[in-house]
Amino acid sequence: MRIATWNCNSIRTRVDRAVALLERHEIDVLALQETKCRDDQFPLLPFEQAGYEVAHVGLNQWNGVAVVSRVGLEEVEVGFPGQPSWGSGEAEAVVEARALGATCGGVRVWSLYVPNGRSLEDPHLDYKLAWLEALRAAGSDWLTADPDARIALVGDWNIAPTDEDVWSVDYYAGRTHTSEGERDAFRGVVEAGYADVTREHTPGPETYTYWDYTQLAFAKRRGMRIDFCLGSPALAAQVEGAFIDRDERKGKGASDHAPVVVDLTAD
Repeated sequence: MRIATWNCNSIRTRVDRAVALLERHEIDVLALQETKCRDDQFPLLPFEQAGYEVAHVGLNQWNGVAVVSRVGLEEVEVGFPGQPSWGSGEAEAVVEARALGATCGGVRVWSLYVPNGRSLEDPHLDYKLAWLEALRAAGSDWLTADPDARIALVGDWNIAPTDEDVWSVDYYAGRTHTSEGERDAFRGVVEAGYADVTREHTPGPETYTYWDYTQLAFAKRRGMRIDFCLGSPALAAQVEGAFIDRDERKGKGASDHAPVVVDLTAD
């Protein structure tokens, strides 16, 4: 089975790219983040014509996650247990469209769009850390209930877990994505039993998955590795390869993220 994750940064803008990605790499399951549309606005038809089922949750023009599968789509779950809500000022707190789970060919795939954090002084960072702690707790409970479960926590984590994952440590000093609190939260999910299954197969510096649109960041190789697949022990044991499709970041109309693709051995 081949699983991929991609922050598409608007599925309505990049539906053709998404379908081409599925076909180019013969992907069985694709997790999407930042779809930026309501459920009724999601462009289902191109995926269905390509032979895929789609589960999606989106509330407005922000956030939004989906799971696209040609190997089954069962037990769809919007949000994980304990997922925090967010609201600022007079806005009513809501559970945002940032997590969607589905069982695909026997693998429990969670498409995750971790909150950004914004700045070290922003309440959104507290929300981010609470969100990750709730995910850690839920993930731990899933493995306690079934230690042999094949679970893939995939998506845009908005965290660079090591200094190697950013183009400049100095540039990110005092910013989100690299703070110790965020890195500790990422490690917490790992220590709950979920291994980073992509790093072994994509080693070394400059294996980035995100480049800002501004200041020619992609051309200047000023990126970050913030998109990951964290796998349960049973899933990690089946990983035989992974790669980052850096070419998808090229050309007119590209997302600011590159897809991450993971290969699993057959049962």
